[in-house]
Formats: sequence, C-alpha cells, structure tokens
Amino acid sequence: MLQNEKKTRASTLDAQILPCVEMTQKRIHALFFSLLLLFPLSTPLTQDAGILLEAKSDHLSAPTNALADWIPSPSSASPCNWTGITCDPLTQAVISIDLSSKTLHGNFGFPSTLCKIPTLQNLSLGDNFLQGTISSSSLSLCSHLFSLNLSLNIFVGPIPQPPLPLFPNMLVLDLSQNNLSSPIPHSLTLFPKLQTLSLFNNFLNGTIPDFLVNLTDLVEVNLAMNRFDGPLPAEIGNLVKLEKLWLPYSNLVGEIPPSIGRLINLKNLDLSDNRLSGSIPDSIGGLKSVEQIELYRNRLSGQLPESLGNLSSLIRFDASENGLTGKLPEKFAGLGLISLRLNDNRLSGEIPASMALNPNLSDLYLFNNSFSGTIPADLGRNSDLVVVDVSDNRLEGEFPEFLCNKKALEDIVAFNNRFEGGFPGAYGDCESLNYVRVSKAGLSGEISDRIWSLPHVSFFEIADNRFSGVISPLISGARNLTQFLISGNNFSGEFPSGICELQNLSVMDASRNQFSGGLPSCLTRISKLLKLELQENDFSGEIPSNVSSWRYLTELNLAHNRISGEIPADLGNLPVLTYLDLSENHLSGEIPESLSTMKLNSFNLSGNDLAGEIPAGFENSFFISSLAGNPNLCSDKLSPYIPPCRRKTSKTLTRSTKTTWLVSTVLLMLALVLVSTFFWYHMKKSKSSKMAKMQWKLTSFQRLGFKEEEIFDFLTEENRVGIGSTGQVYRARLKGGKSVAVKKLWGSGPVGPAAEAGFRTEVETLARVRHGNIVKLLMCCAAEEFRLLVLEYMENGSLGEVLHGEKGGVVLDWEKRRRIAVGAAQGLAYLHHDCVPAIVHRDVKSNNILLDGEFCAKVADFGLARALGKEGEDRVMSHVAGSYGYIAPEYAYTLKVNEKSDVYSFGVVLLELVTGKRPTDTSFGDNKDLVKWVTDAVSSCQEQSGENQDLSHILDSRLSPSSHDYIEMEKVLNVALLCTAAFPMNRPSMRKVVELLQDRRDLSFLAAISRNSR
Repeated sequence: MLQNEKKTRASTLDAQILPCVEMTQKRIHALFFSLLLLFPLSTPLTQDAGILLEAKSDHLSAPTNALADWIPSPSSASPCNWTGITCDPLTQAVISIDLSSKTLHGNFGFPSTLCKIPTLQNLSLGDNFLQGTISSSSLSLCSHLFSLNLSLNIFVGPIPQPPLPLFPNMLVLDLSQNNLSSPIPHSLTLFPKLQTLSLFNNFLNGTIPDFLVNLTDLVEVNLAMNRFDGPLPAEIGNLVKLEKLWLPYSNLVGEIPPSIGRLINLKNLDLSDNRLSGSIPDSIGGLKSVEQIELYRNRLSGQLPESLGNLSSLIRFDASENGLTGKLPEKFAGLGLISLRLNDNRLSGEIPASMALNPNLSDLYLFNNSFSGTIPADLGRNSDLVVVDVSDNRLEGEFPEFLCNKKALEDIVAFNNRFEGGFPGAYGDCESLNYVRVSKAGLSGEISDRIWSLPHVSFFEIADNRFSGVISPLISGARNLTQFLISGNNFSGEFPSGICELQNLSVMDASRNQFSGGLPSCLTRISKLLKLELQENDFSGEIPSNVSSWRYLTELNLAHNRISGEIPADLGNLPVLTYLDLSENHLSGEIPESLSTMKLNSFNLSGNDLAGEIPAGFENSFFISSLAGNPNLCSDKLSPYIPPCRRKTSKTLTRSTKTTWLVSTVLLMLALVLVSTFFWYHMKKSKSSKMAKMQWKLTSFQRLGFKEEEIFDFLTEENRVGIGSTGQVYRARLKGGKSVAVKKLWGSGPVGPAAEAGFRTEVETLARVRHGNIVKLLMCCAAEEFRLLVLEYMENGSLGEVLHGEKGGVVLDWEKRRRIAVGAAQGLAYLHHDCVPAIVHRDVKSNNILLDGEFCAKVADFGLARALGKEGEDRVMSHVAGSYGYIAPEYAYTLKVNEKSDVYSFGVVLLELVTGKRPTDTSFGDNKDLVKWVTDAVSSCQEQSGENQDLSHILDSRLSPSSHDYIEMEKVLNVALLCTAAFPMNRPSMRKVVELLQDRRDLSFLAAISRNSR
C-alpha cells in the first residue's frame, strides 16, 4: 500500500512538474537563440543551431523524443551531429534536414522557419503528423532549396498560389499523401528546373493544366489518386525527359493524346483505373525506352496497334478490362514481355505462335476474350511461366504440354474452352502447381496418377469434361488440397480411402460421375469440410454414422445414389448445415427428430423407403415435396398428400369418459370466452396496438416454427442485447425454447426515405444470400412506425464485444480467432465472387461479425450493402458510409466503392484479432489508427532486425501462443497488411484472402509482399 501511495504521489508530482520542465526548456532554447543573435560567433554554425532550436520550440513536437539531441551547447554550437542534420564536410554549414518518419507533430502549418538556413538545400519532413496549411509566405522562404518533401502529413488547403518568388534550383517537390485541395495552381511554373513532381493521393480537382507541359525538365510526374475531371494535356509529349508518368485513379476522361509517342525516355506509363476512351494511339510505338504500360480498367476500344511491336524494352503490359477488339499483333506477342494482361476485352483470332519464342514470359492473362484456334504447342518450352489464364475463350485442339517445362508454373486456368484430347501427364512432374482450373474445357481420357498426387495444389477443378478412369490411391499425397471439384465426368470405381488423408479439404464435389461401392467411413475424419457433393453416382452402403466431426459442413448432397440404411441422427446436430439432400436413395427407418430442429435452407428426403410418423417440425405443407415418394411415412396434418397415422382407439366410450369429455369441452369453451374478452378489452384500450396490428406486414423467409406475433412481447428494455447505428437488437426467447434476434430499426416516428432504403437493402440482400457464414434472415415486419428484422440468434454476440467488451477476449484462444477469420473471409468471398451481381458490404467491422455458440463467424448488418454491375466495377456513392477506422482511404476521398473497400475493412478486423486492439485507440498517439500503428511497428522492427523481426510486442498480450501459433499469427498479420495496402490494386481479392488464411504452411514470403504493397 505504501508503494502504491508513493507511485500515486510520484505521478501527481510528474503531472505538475513536467509542464514546467517543458516550458523551461523552451525558454532556455529561446534565450540561447537570442544570445546567438546578439553575440554571433565567427562561424555561421551558431546561427544554424539557433534557427533549428527556434523551429523546434515553435513548430515541432516530438512525443518520441526524436529530437532529444537538439539542445544548445555552449561548448559546441555546431548542430552537425544532431538527428537528421547533414552538414557540408568542408564548411560545416547545414545543407540537408531529413526528419522523415520521426512522428513529429505540429498544428501551425508548414514549419518554414527551417528554410531560414541560407545554405539549406534539401528539406524532408515526410511521414509525420504535421497539420495546417502551406501558405505562400511560408513557402517563399524556401525558394533556395533543391528538394522539398512534405509528403504523408495532414496538410490541408490549396497549394500556394502566386505571388511566389522564382524557385530557380528546385528539382524535387513532393506534397503527396496529404489533404490538399483545389486545382493545381499556375505557381508551379515558377519551378523551371523541376524534375520530380509528386502530388498523388490528395483532394486536387479541376483538370491537369496544360502549363505543366512547359516544365520540360520533368523526369517524374506522380498525380495519381486525385479528383481531377478532364483529359491529359494534348501536348504531354513536350515532356521529352519524362521517365515516369503515374496517373491511376485520377478520373481522367477523353482519349490518350497522340503526342504521348514523343516521350522517348518514358519507362513507366500508368493511366489505369480512369475513364479514358477511344483507341490506343499508334504513336505509342514511339516509347522506345518504356518498360511498363498500365492501361487497365478504362473504356478503351479499337484494335491493339501494330506499333506495339516496336517496344523492345517493354516487359509489362496491362490493358485488361477495356473494350479492345481485333487480333493480338504477331510482333508484339514475340516481345520479351514478362507479364502480359489483356483479359476482359473482346479480342479474337489466334494466339500468335511467336509468343512461345519469348524466353522471359512469366504471367499470361488472356481470359474473357474470344480467342480461337490452338494455344501455341511450344508455349512454356522456353520460358519460366508462372501463371497462364486463358479461360472463357474459344480455344481448340490439344492442350499444351510444356507450360510447366521450367518447373515454375503455379496456376493453370483454362475453363470454358473447346479443347480435345487429354490433360497431359507431363503436369504430374509440375510440383510447383498450386491452382488448377480446367472445367468445361472439352478434355477427355484418364488423369495421370502423378497429377492426382501433386503435393502443393490447393485448388483442383476439372469438372464438366469427359474424363474417365479411377481416382488414384496416390491422391493421399495431395495434402495441401482445399477444393476438389471433379463433377460432371465419367470417373468410376470406388472412392479411394486415401482421400481421407486430405485434412485441409473444405469443398469436395464429385457429383454426376459413375462412382460405385460404399462411401468410405473415414470421410468423417475430414473435419474441415464445408461442402460435400456426391449426388448422381452409384454409391451404395450406408451413410457414415460418426458425422459429428463435420462441424463446419454447410452443404451435404448424396441424392440419386443407392445408399441404404438409416439416416444418422447426428446429422441433426451439425451446427451450420443449411443444405441437405438425401433424395432418390434406398434409405429406411424413421426420420430423426433432430433434423427438424435444423436451420435448413434446402431439404429433400424424397424418393426413399422411410417410414413412421413425420416429426412435428416437418408437418408443414412447405415440406410435402421434400418428403414425397416415401409411402410408409404418415402424418395427421399433411393429408391427403401424406397418409394419416393409425391410432389405437376404443370403439365405444364409457360413461365416465363421456362425462370427462363433456366437462373438458365446457371448461375449454369458457376459457376461450374469457381469453377473447380479455383481448377485446386490451385492444380497445390500446389504440396504438390496434393500429399496429392492422398495419403489420409480415414476410417469412425460412421455416419459422413459431408464431410471428410472439416476437412483439420481447421488444422491452430487459430483453435488449445491443444498440447499433441503425437500431436496437432484442433477444426473443420463444415458447418452443428457441431464441431469435429481433432488430428494431429507427425507433419511433414515421420511417423516412433513407431509413426505408436501408431496410429494403438489408432485407433484399439477406433474402437472396445463402451461406453458412452469413447471418440468416428468418422474417421481416413492416409497419408505419417501425421496421423489424428477425434473425437467427448468435449466442456469443459480436466479435467486437468478445474482443473489446466485458468478455475481454479471454475465451478466444488463437485457434478460435483463426477460425473466425477464415469464416468471415468465406462469407465476404461469397458476397464478392458467388453472388450475381456481386455485393459490397460497405460496413465490415468486428461488431458486424457475429459468433454462434461454436464461435462460428457470420457476417451481419447489410443496411449499407450495395450490388455492383460487374466484378471490378466501381460504384460512386453520394456520401461516405461506414465506421471510422475501417474505411478504405480511397473510398473516403473518391466516394468510389468496390470489393477492395471491403478487403481493406476486413484487414482491419484481422489486425484486431492479432493485436486485440480497437481500430482507434488513444494509445496509438495523435492522428494514428490501428493500421498506421501496426505498420509503423513492423517497419521499426524491420529496420532494427531485418527479416527476423520480433513482433511479439504488438500481438495480443492476453494470448500465450505456442511457437506454431506465433508463426500463424505473424502470417495473419501479413495478410492483414496486404488487405490494408494504401492502393486498392495492391490488395488481394477476398477469394485469395481465404486461400491465404486456410493455408497452414509457413508463408514467409507474405511479409515481403506486404512491405512492397504499402
């Protein structure tokens, strides 16, 4: 107790003394500076030190003591050894100040006092927390500089307008990644020797001004991610020294000017993610030095110009997702390209044979076009191909066998084509393969044993071809397999037990084949199965009895086989099963009562030999078709479709029985009269209730098992379990023992247009989605004064409550957190990739990820969701919606939303799972959120210890991870950093996120990728 009292007194004393100490230090600095001015020494060094101290005192605050060595020293007034200071080795005059990434704070605008040092040439204050404006007067003090870097701060307002002095020496001006607004000012013409102009990631508007082309010394122009609205300057070709032109996400319109071909020194041209139209000018062939051209996601049309074949230095070309037509030029295809992306266009003709001669080709993306003919037979023989995607074309002939000739191939994607012959056995030696998708490709023959056993393949889809033969027992070697899709072929024989060794398998679809024999009982050992589809085969025997291990199974389809025996009662205990089809088999016995308690979206037991009384939960006309074709089933409520059950009854009633029956009838009638009278009186007294009753509009989306009116009694304060931005959530404990969640939107008063739109959005979205990781909508109720959504009840609340609320996260060990991450990712991936049109959630956060009794994650709250026209297409919103700390940076200033906006928000959720911290926290420091805090911590570790950094200090201190858990946590951390990359183009798709999270290998390369994506 005495020790605690001392600590309290000490902290109180610190609180009183520290402000005085700081004030005293500032006074000493100011006094020292005054003395320097009054009594200057023989060198200019004392003046430099004084200016630096003045800037520190008046403009710069360093909470991390980054400027601790900036202190006056009577014995040595030289600042040359101070942090960030570089002096001329001969004169000892200060020539450079680099204070980037020092967590400096300041609220008084650009600290131009530093520019008072007359010998200063370079000033870098990037990646700090400096605020305020950049005024003309402050910038004028820096007219003698060679380089000025103010990037990655929080400066606001316009770039200074004239009058400004001439900046005769300025070579580099970097004001990127701030909050600067207004058009680009004419004052930039006062920088005649400027070589690098970086203004990207601001709020600049207007057009890219024509006067910029007069700055003919420009080597690098970075104007990406702004709010421009206009074309490229027609005479952009005047910038003949230009090497980099970076303008993605800039709202550019119009055509690419022909003058661009005069940029003979240009190496990097990036005009992606704009609204450019017209054709690619033939003059582009004049870019003799160009190495990279990015034109994807525009509205370009016309043919690829033949002049592209002149670009001998070109190594990366991406013109995907446009409207390009015509053929791929032969000469262009033969260039030494490393990456060629022309997917999602309308290109036709044959793939030129010259492409096979390219020794450098690594990535080839030609999908979603109309290419015909054959793939060049020698493609891959001479190059280290890594990815080949030619899906959704009209390709014919033999499938090429040399794509993996150099043993580097990772992805083969060739579905929806018209090939002939088999899948070459040579791919059995391709151990680098990770992703195989050749469904609906016209292929036939048998699959090589070695292909079945490829050790690193995680996704294997050869569905809807004409393959035959058996699955090799060697499939047990494919230990990395997560999705196994071979439906719609002619495979036969028994299912090998080796499949049971694939412990990472989550989806298996072997339907519509000719498999026979019994189902391997060991299938229940594959505990991560989400979907098992074996319908339309010739399987016999019984359903494995021990199915309780399938805790994550959402879909089971064994229809149209010859399976016999009884339905295992354990099926009814699978927590997330929503699809069950056992129709057209030889199943016998009774329907397990446990099935009637499940939350099934689809259910079919028709066409079997089932017998006995139908469980009460299925005695609804909705299930008649699902139970038909079982002549020995009976029900007293489904007549005449299902015969009634026979009861043992006495032919005559005894006198006492008749008396008892008469008394019971009278009492029942009396009770009904009393109840009716009570409700009549109650309704008469409560006009609002009567009005609400008259205007209720109820819509059911699932088999409820309860009366809709029951829920209204639970909309009271004691049953409230949560309050959100759109309403309140109640728990309704119904008479049958079931609990549901009731979301009451918008409180009292008439429902406005915006609220009505949110209600309709959530209802329409949840009504059409079906996935085990998305919360299930049971019913909705619309009345004049309110809207209700009735959803499945999630026993463990939201992830945000568990991590940050009263539960404190103690129940969430790392394995639970990992499964939550995978489950939520699968739900979002379903919305992005499996829904047509794709759905963007727009409010992904930990509070909108709900947890059931088994801590299975389900994405919820779709009030802000929006459907996209097609994958990759942005929608422009009228305002920013979402939750602070989760909003993607580009959404905040462009109002454009697509799937990558959700990916960013999900990355923040992953960071919450790893660190245990909220998205915003005062412990991060001013103007920092969780993403910035983690990024800085990782960068600091890398600087200190290289690749072998210790990240334990940012992991949730409540966890005690094993060495294996620590490796997985670090991997998830790197996935999170990928998801929260500053630029949307660097973020993975949700489908890729699921793959990364499910892969239990040590993916150490992710750290390098996440660093490069920042």
